[in-house]
Amino acid sequence: MDLQLKGKKALVTGSTAGIGFATARGLAAEGASVIVNGRTEKRVDSAVSEIRKAHPGADVSGVAADVSNAAGCAQLIQAVPAVDVLINNMGIFEPKPFEKIPDEDWLRFFEANVMSGVRLSRHYLAGMRKKNWGRIVFISSESAVQIPAEMIHYGMTKTAQVAIARGIAETVTGTGITVNSVLVGPTRSEGVETFISQMGAKSGADTASFEKEFFKSIRPSSLLKRFTSTEEVANTIVYLSSPLASATNGAAVRADGGVVRAIL
Repeated sequence: MDLQLKGKKALVTGSTAGIGFATARGLAAEGASVIVNGRTEKRVDSAVSEIRKAHPGADVSGVAADVSNAAGCAQLIQAVPAVDVLINNMGIFEPKPFEKIPDEDWLRFFEANVMSGVRLSRHYLAGMRKKNWGRIVFISSESAVQIPAEMIHYGMTKTAQVAIARGIAETVTGTGITVNSVLVGPTRSEGVETFISQMGAKSGADTASFEKEFFKSIRPSSLLKRFTSTEEVANTIVYLSSPLASATNGAAVRADGGVVRAIL
């Protein structure tokens, strides 16, 4: 299927690894002009090189900027003034008991996971309005609706992303711009590998044993009963970034492996 992304300029934040990288690679495969973003030049250059190897001739470049703060967002915007597609993927997470989450962590998570998308969307939306076309996708999580007891501060930011995406979508009614969020389920990414190791260490289990126990006791509602691959999630994101997804707007689209039980 041709997703009609040739000629579209796409920026994916936090795209040197994991879901972000798989999304950048998927967009490049569809002919989009892709900007990879990460915190360091080394990781950005490595990701760009890997995508070019996978897709020779792909139009892919990179910008090193830490979008978890206002200065980093400004730096990225200066380097890339306008885009057709914005994927707000960069995010942080960390398991921690509620009683041990200080104010500083709540603010740090909100600044990184929520304000990064707010700042970038606010800027790039103006250019999309001029063209009367654009795509903004917030990479949220099933944790937005099923707040994880092991990291409530993370769940809070994921809920906020869904609300913001829907709110922005309300402001672009009747245009060629769509704004959606994706509820990602447990996915085998770089960050999740660390999460599994941390949680496994706390319970005294090895990685394989903890993964099995994870879907038995922590995410028992999963229909997939395994971690999704980053490519599986990226497929949904790339589609939502395309002109073919014009009828999907203001939605929280699930790529969660069936973890969320609600049917609406």
